[in-house]
Amino acid sequence: MQQTSLIFDNRYLFNLIGPLLIETLLSVTIGMMDTIMVARVGEYAVSGVSLVDAVSNLFIFLLSAFATGGAVVASQYLGKKDEKNSCFAAKQLIYLAFAFSAIVSIVLFIFREAALDMIYGTIDEDVMESAVDYFTPILISYPFLALLNSANALFRAMGKSRITMVVSMIMNAINISGNAFFIYVLDMGTFGAGLASLISRIVACVFMLYKITRVKETIHVEHIFHVEISVQMLRRIMRIALPSGIENCIFHIGKILVSSTVASFGTASIAANAVFNALGTFANIPGTAVGMAAVAVIGQCCGAREYKAASYYGWKLLALTYVMMGITSAVMYILTPELTLLYNLSDTAYQLAVESVHLNMVQTLLFWPLAFTVPNFLRAAGDAKYTMYVSMASMWIFRVLLSRILGVYFGLGFIGVCWGMFVDWYCRGLFYTVRFFKGKWKTKTVV
Repeated sequence: MQQTSLIFDNRYLFNLIGPLLIETLLSVTIGMMDTIMVARVGEYAVSGVSLVDAVSNLFIFLLSAFATGGAVVASQYLGKKDEKNSCFAAKQLIYLAFAFSAIVSIVLFIFREAALDMIYGTIDEDVMESAVDYFTPILISYPFLALLNSANALFRAMGKSRITMVVSMIMNAINISGNAFFIYVLDMGTFGAGLASLISRIVACVFMLYKITRVKETIHVEHIFHVEISVQMLRRIMRIALPSGIENCIFHIGKILVSSTVASFGTASIAANAVFNALGTFANIPGTAVGMAAVAVIGQCCGAREYKAASYYGWKLLALTYVMMGITSAVMYILTPELTLLYNLSDTAYQLAVESVHLNMVQTLLFWPLAFTVPNFLRAAGDAKYTMYVSMASMWIFRVLLSRILGVYFGLGFIGVCWGMFVDWYCRGLFYTVRFFKGKWKTKTVV
C-alpha cells in the first residue's frame, strides 16, 4: 500500500479498539445482568424480559442508526480537516436523535401493552405481566439513550473511545447495584430491573452531554439550546441514517417475528432463546467493537479520499476480528453449560439452551464477522443503501421464512429457527465481502 498522510498506526488502533471492547462487554453485561438477576423471580420473568428486549432492540438499533449517520458525516468532515462542519453535523445529530426518540417513547408508552399483545399473541399471563412491568421504565429511557448513543458515537469519531468506556463502567455499576436494590431488597421484580436501567441511562446521558458541549473537544456542540436546523446537513446525516435505520428496523422486525415463532414453541423455548441471544452476544463483542472503530478509521480515510488506506484498514480490521472472535467463541463454547445454570432454567430449557449455544459458537466463529463487521466498513464509506438492500432481502427470505419452515413445518422447533438464522449469515457475508473486495463503495463518499 502506498504511504499516505492518514495512516493510523497500531498504537492508535489499539487505543481505539481496546476501550471499545471493554465498553461493548459492559454494554452487553447490562442486558445480561437484567436477565440473570430477574431469574430469581422465576422463568416467566426471564421470558418477559426476553420478549421486551426483542421489541426494545428494534428501536434501540433504530436510534443507533441516527448516531451512526451523524458520526460518519462528522468523521468524513474530520478527514477533510473541516472541523466547523464536523461540529455543526454533531449539533444536527443531537436534535434529530432527541426528536425521534421522544416521539417513539411517547407513542409506545401509551400503547405498550397492546403492542406486546399484538406482536406475541397468546402467551402465559405471568409472562405478559412481567413484560409490561419491564417495558414501562425502558420506554421512558429512550430519549436519554438516544442522546447518549449520539454523544458516544461522536467521541468515537474523534478516536476518543476511552471516555465512552468509562461511561459504560458507570452505567454498569448503577444498573447492577440498582438491580440488587430494586429486585432483591424491594422485591420489585422486572419493573425494578427496568428502573435500574432507566436511572443508569439518565446519569450517563447527562454526563456525556456535558462532555460533548465543551469547546475543547475537536467535535463539540456549541449553544445546544440555541436551535439551528440545516436541511442540507440533515440530508447528509439521513443519507447514512435512513438506509441504516430502515435496515435495522426491518432486521429487528424480522427478529421479533422469529421471536413470535419461538414463543409458539412454549416457555422453555422462549427462555432458551434468551440464553442463546445473551451468550451469543458475548462472543460477538470483538466484531461489534471493530465495527464501531471502523466509523472513525474508514470514515476519516474516505473523507480524505484515501481509498487505498480505507481498503487496507478494512482487511486489517477484519483479520483482527477473526482472531479475537476465535478466542471469545472458544471460551463461550466451553463455559456454556456453567453459564446457562445462572439462568435458573427448567431441565428442558437448559438442554435446549446448551445445544443451541454450542451450535451458535461454531457458526459465529466462521461467518459472523463477514455478515456483521464488513457492512460497517461499507456504511463508514457511505455505502449504506447497499447494506440495506442485502439485509432486507436476506432477513425475510432466510431468517423469517426459512426459520418458520424449518422450525414449524419440518418440526425442528427452536433449533430449526437457529439454522434459518445461520443461512441468513451465509448470504449476508457473501454479498458484503464481494462488495468490499470489488471497491464499489469508493464512489459513495458523503461529504
